Amino acid sequence: MDRDALAEFLLRRREALTPADVGLSTGARRRTAGLRREEVAQLATMSTDYYTRLEQRRGPQPSVQILAALARALRLTEDERDYLFRLCGYSAPDRAHATEYVRPGILRVLDRLHDTPAFVVSLLDEVLVQNDASRALIGDASGLEGFQRSGIYRWFADPEQERKRYRAVDHARQSRALVGALRAAYGVMGGRSRAGEIVAELSSRSPEFVRLWEAHEVGRRFEQHKVMVHPELGEIEVDCQALFTEDESQALIVLTAAPGSEAASKLEFLRVLGTQTV
Repeated sequence: MDRDALAEFLLRRREALTPADVGLSTGARRRTAGLRREEVAQLATMSTDYYTRLEQRRGPQPSVQILAALARALRLTEDERDYLFRLCGYSAPDRAHATEYVRPGILRVLDRLHDTPAFVVSLLDEVLVQNDASRALIGDASGLEGFQRSGIYRWFADPEQERKRYRAVDHARQSRALVGALRAAYGVMGGRSRAGEIVAELSSRSPEFVRLWEAHEVGRRFEQHKVMVHPELGEIEVDCQALFTEDESQALIVLTAAPGSEAASKLEFLRVLGTQTV
């Protein structure tokens, strides 16, 4: 691990960004145009102390997960992300199958969506990054680890908890859609990938999954209109729009409600309330 080069790289990339580049307010008393250390830490969901130690050449070797979070926070290109990984002693991620890296163009769109729930998902339905409105509506995904990061896995492995966000009448349709998406990911990533591991794990845990998997339905489908169920506000009707990356490995999901509707009022209430309870 090259601590000197890492510290300089992080500093220069931080200085090259403005708050507007990452969807933050400029503020009245900002002396420099670049981001502050605490802002980078916030974007990467890590402590300011930990990030500061990296810039001061005192930090331990960051994990792959930490580096992926820093690459997103600093809006690194794929070449810059690969360079960051190599500075820290890791091989560059396989670009064909990497799902953690979110392209700056998608992040710039997400940064400008403050008033409506929006989030980026991988082939395996892992929420890679989300805005505050999304956290308020569907929950905060930043603390999930392992297979639990995949919404497909949680849907079948922990149905009592995961399916609370959907009406019971929509469960069968959602199950088919998720298995079809996993089948598509399996075809792209291969049987020895994380997709294959999820298939093996769910096959041993869920008869429902086995039945649907054997149907061999393939395809990523996002319903254009759906009803989300919030634990305190109840049903919220939303329209769903998906913006795919060029290779279709990720999708930016945006949920909106018709202006003036009850659902729009609920989303506005959630935006103001955030993740607090009513």
